[in-house]
Amino acid sequence: MISGNVPTHLVVAARTGFLTTATPQIPPYAQIASTFEMDSKTGNIVDLGAAPMPQRSVGGPRFGDFIEKALKNVEALDWEIPVGISYNAVKDDRTGQLDAKARQAGENFQLHLAQLCFKALNDGEATTNFGAGYDGLSFFNDAHVDKGANYTSNQDNKLATSLSLANFTAARGAAMKFRTDQGTFCDYNYNLLVVPPELETTAWQITTVRGGSDDSTKGNPFAGNTRYIVSTQFDATAWTLIAGDLSIKPIIVVLREAPGLQSAWFDPNSPDGGMYWFKFYARYNHVYGDWRTAIMGNT
Repeated sequence: MISGNVPTHLVVAARTGFLTTATPQIPPYAQIASTFEMDSKTGNIVDLGAAPMPQRSVGGPRFGDFIEKALKNVEALDWEIPVGISYNAVKDDRTGQLDAKARQAGENFQLHLAQLCFKALNDGEATTNFGAGYDGLSFFNDAHVDKGANYTSNQDNKLATSLSLANFTAARGAAMKFRTDQGTFCDYNYNLLVVPPELETTAWQITTVRGGSDDSTKGNPFAGNTRYIVSTQFDATAWTLIAGDLSIKPIIVVLREAPGLQSAWFDPNSPDGGMYWFKFYARYNHVYGDWRTAIMGNT
């Protein structure tokens, strides 16, 4: 809703300033999250399980079933940022204030989207803040099993070890043994380490130092083949290893309405001659994808 008492040039200025920063070509969360656009406020995210592997032909067809993996009743949440500029500021031609505020609103929506992505990853050992995964369990759990799958042994992507080269090696080895619902190895390349600022030095040693960390003289096969991200949303001892080159990601940004200018109006009762208000608005949420894309080394 754009009120008729808001000058058109202010609406254009607000939109233009916002859009210069609201949609970066590569979002800051792109390495750990994918985007799913919803066509309604609440909906289901449905995917099929793994395809059956080739099998020896024995003279007649044998059909393998696909299981369904679904997140039910996912809801897009409402988010807003109000921006105001006074009547006197407009009359005194200080509309550059509006442009600056609109740019900051665009930046803050992207920052919020990114922070929630990493917060969801950090909080994935519980269902308290971001809900459960498609199997009804926390994203990081020691008892993952797909209902109706051919492979029904529990799988564990939640460890409890401090970050070191030895523990990184063990976590990566465990992740590489994850199996699909058909029972075949996923064979994902776990090459993206996410850590808090407190563990940045250790992450750098693991991903960069050829001689290895832990003050050892042993070689380090992960140096140059693994990258890391530092996130302030991670707890001081938490670290997670992700299959970073996949198109599927551990976090899904559910997007119902991209951030943008929703409404503008004038409040004549505000100080400084009144206030022109611009409300930037979006609808999105963060949910979990396939747990096999990541393993938690520690909380």
